[in-house]
Amino acid sequence: MSKTLNILNCQGATVGEYIVPDTAIEMSKGGTAVHDAVVAIRAGRRAGTACTKTRGLVRGGGAKPFRQKGRGGARAGSSRSPVWTGGGTIFGPQPRSFAKKVNKKVFVLALKRAFSERLNEDAIVVVDKFDLPDHKTKNAVAILKNLNLYDNLTLLTVPEYENTVVCATGNIPTMGIVRSAVIDVYDIMSCEKILFTKDALDAFIARLA
Repeated sequence: MSKTLNILNCQGATVGEYIVPDTAIEMSKGGTAVHDAVVAIRAGRRAGTACTKTRGLVRGGGAKPFRQKGRGGARAGSSRSPVWTGGGTIFGPQPRSFAKKVNKKVFVLALKRAFSERLNEDAIVVVDKFDLPDHKTKNAVAILKNLNLYDNLTLLTVPEYENTVVCATGNIPTMGIVRSAVIDVYDIMSCEKILFTKDALDAFIARLA
């Protein structure tokens, strides 16, 4: 069930073919794995820095506000009690990690399924290399227009970051860039087109083995 993709150059002309092996394609299972992976990825990106002060953290309240008996009201030992104005917060959020564990095999299965679905949607584009003469944005825009990707939300996947490519694509609002070693299920599913360089696609498929 291998699939053949055209390899394009920066001018948009076909210069070869790329055969995606059977081992990188999975359509019979993995739907739940994709869901679990996306939930875990998004949970892991949460900051978890929300913090409120309990009665022990609020400043003040060390002295008993009034005598224990004789006032006809409820007794109180601190003005920082949660029932008082300016007091602590009951069961408020504290710094925490929202990370969820996903087994390595499940994550690889999710990558295969997500990648296979994008293959079927013709959302994968392969270019022999993404070479730029300098860091000017107009050069990156010209390549995207040659590949008919300028109007799409595109994720450029490269083996390693290069300063010229990072600078040239940084001001294009519809384009992101990621290394093939760290691209995940959420990245694959959240863009309209994925532009792989040939070397990046080789490295990504090696992760699916």
